[in-house]
Amino acid sequence: MKRFEGRNAVVTGGASGIGYAVTSRLISEGAHVTVWDLDTDALTNFDASKVNGTVVNLTDADAVYAARDAVLAARGGIDILVCSAGITGPNCPISEYSEEAWKTVFDVNMHGLFYSNKAVIPAMTDAGYGRIVNIASVAGKEGNPNASAYSASKAAVIGFTKSLGKELATTGVAANVVTPAAAKTAIFDQMSEEHIAYMLSKIPMGRFGQVDEMASMVAWLCSEECSFSTGAVFDITGGRSVY
Repeated sequence: MKRFEGRNAVVTGGASGIGYAVTSRLISEGAHVTVWDLDTDALTNFDASKVNGTVVNLTDADAVYAARDAVLAARGGIDILVCSAGITGPNCPISEYSEEAWKTVFDVNMHGLFYSNKAVIPAMTDAGYGRIVNIASVAGKEGNPNASAYSASKAAVIGFTKSLGKELATTGVAANVVTPAAAKTAIFDQMSEEHIAYMLSKIPMGRFGQVDEMASMVAWLCSEECSFSTGAVFDITGGRSVY
């Protein structure tokens, strides 16, 4: 099935984890994908005929807008944006959380996502079509202890996407948010073993998600088939969150 034949997609954080799985899925269904990431080495793993790997610091608004302009110049449009870039920050009580670490988590998880969304909206609305999928987390719904900045930043992504979806509801551009439970990726390297065990204990299915499972949901949200959902929150948590 080639749902994305002729479509141009941008995936942030697409060089690893869920973002890499999403990039691979979109390519397999015909899309040309531009990956914005900071991992220079990982960006070289893609087939250059199908993926344009670009080093972008998402916390720098001007860098994001310049990267957007480069995609528009090279591809003529942006049909799909998936914001998957994110960091966990420290696992520690709020009383021990440093101001610098708090700011860094929000700069990546929320501010970089805001810049990316803002960057593509004019081209999408001018074209009368677009799909935006922001990756949040079940932590943004429920709050994980000892992960206050991560939980709060992902809650911000949920609220932001609800607002955006309603703003764009009559434009042909749909914006939705996915709230996964943890998938075992390199992001686990940023977490304590105690925190990983806590997350697993909360999942009724008794296992972590697979990145391909996340990519399947994201792919539908990126497609023309997703024609009557916008500003919505899509759960994929193995039963942890069912609202």
